[in-house]
Amino acid sequence: IIKTGFRTLNLINFFTAGAKEVRAWTIRKGTHAPGAAGTIHTDFEKGFIAAETMSYADFVEHDSDEAKVKAAGRMRTEGRKYEMVDGDICLFKFNVGKGK
Repeated sequence: IIKTGFRTLNLINFFTAGAKEVRAWTIRKGTHAPGAAGTIHTDFEKGFIAAETMSYADFVEHDSDEAKVKAAGRMRTEGRKYEMVDGDICLFKFNVGKGK
């Protein structure tokens, strides 16, 4: 039912992960990286620099180890025009200066 609903509503998930938490975020298919970052916090979208991205499949293939994904050259740095893909795992780089 959930998969059908997501397909019907044109939704996908991307993930963020830290030492204490892994979180799935829901966005519309076709959303670019800054828009996905804005789903987390509007400041992330305003000050978007880049998204360090790996696919879920690459993460699993490399024993769920981010360092192994990087060593295999499967970690990508994506810019503003990157269209998010279902299952992306992202670290957003951003900078919001004073007064913005």
